[in-house]
Amino acid sequence: MTDVTTASSHELGHSEYELPGVRHAFDLTEEQSMIREMVADFAKAELEPQAQDIDENHRFPKDTWDKIVELGLPGVPFPEDVGGADGGTLAYIIAVEEMSKVCASTGLTYAAHVSLGTYPIWKWGGEKLRNLYVPKLISGEYMGAYGLTEPGAGSDSGGTLTTADLDGDEYVLNGRKCFITNATHAGVFIATAVTDKSLGSKGISAFVVPRDTPGFTLAPGEVQLGMRGSDWASLVFQDARIPRDHLLGPEGEGFKTFMKTLEGGRISIGALSLGIAEGAYECAARYAQQREAFGGTLSDMQAVQFKLADMKVKCEAARHLVYHAARLKDTGQPYGTEASVAKLYASEAAMQNSYDAIQVYGGYGYSREYPVERMWRDAKLCTIGEGTSEIQRLIIGRSVLKSLKNA
Repeated sequence: MTDVTTASSHELGHSEYELPGVRHAFDLTEEQSMIREMVADFAKAELEPQAQDIDENHRFPKDTWDKIVELGLPGVPFPEDVGGADGGTLAYIIAVEEMSKVCASTGLTYAAHVSLGTYPIWKWGGEKLRNLYVPKLISGEYMGAYGLTEPGAGSDSGGTLTTADLDGDEYVLNGRKCFITNATHAGVFIATAVTDKSLGSKGISAFVVPRDTPGFTLAPGEVQLGMRGSDWASLVFQDARIPRDHLLGPEGEGFKTFMKTLEGGRISIGALSLGIAEGAYECAARYAQQREAFGGTLSDMQAVQFKLADMKVKCEAARHLVYHAARLKDTGQPYGTEASVAKLYASEAAMQNSYDAIQVYGGYGYSREYPVERMWRDAKLCTIGEGTSEIQRLIIGRSVLKSLKNA
């Protein structure tokens, strides 16, 4: 993998004050540990200095993406025969985690490209689509995006209204997708559409859509609360003609494939959330040791120590859950429920840790001078994307009841 051998160790601290650091005792392989160190160094040197600027100015940092590509990170989980590094899911989500500690927008860009824009084509694209697009997505020639959400179909993804009618050797797509991450910069898209209205969710198919497809355009996305350095836009299909051989998987199995895609995406969002939770904890711990009040530092106060303790616990628990789901996927075991558990816990831990970090900072935490208010805004998306917290509870609850029924 590019530049992994030159990676150096990453220091968590940013001052002379000792930080009760995060331990990573998970028996990582040498390659996984090197990826962590490399991405942590990259995040500190390249992402952290501009994280506030890209948030303030709603700016997508194309130069940063180019450097991510140079490091070979888009290929981490994919096999060598398509240009990947064969590093597996765990190595990939470690990269997401480390980026997201300092810039969740960049973590989201990377995660969406890999888990949503590239993985489905590699998994279900067949030899032709896999060989045509996956190497270009890994090399950075293309950025990838996944078009699932619609104005009237969010959590109810089976309510897709975009249609695809077969006309000779082409499918004709009509409809609109919204909130599509990476859309403005993507060179290839995956989009879902109804091919048979009479079959309900079993009549939904998925398609690979090149950016230059006639009848396919983009519309600007809404202004975001957080993740402002990550791009999103709407996809508009007006008699867009897609070659028949760009059907992703068998016709009518689009719902099935995107549900499996979302399972993997939940591990990604879990890692993104974990990074935010850790970043907020580390910021709060450093600040508490520096800020003087009542004749000492905030860290001398039991109330603050309790907050830091709770934040630490959430980081450790979230890491175990996220890494466990990733390892299940890497070993070919079922991981859907575990991905939902990891995503649910980690996203809500990110919300709570960033909230508590603001409280430790006090008035400064409420200002734009420090990063914790940005982390709080960024964390909110993690409780929505790849299935809301409510959807995760439905999935987990149904899994529990199914297990009890079969016991």
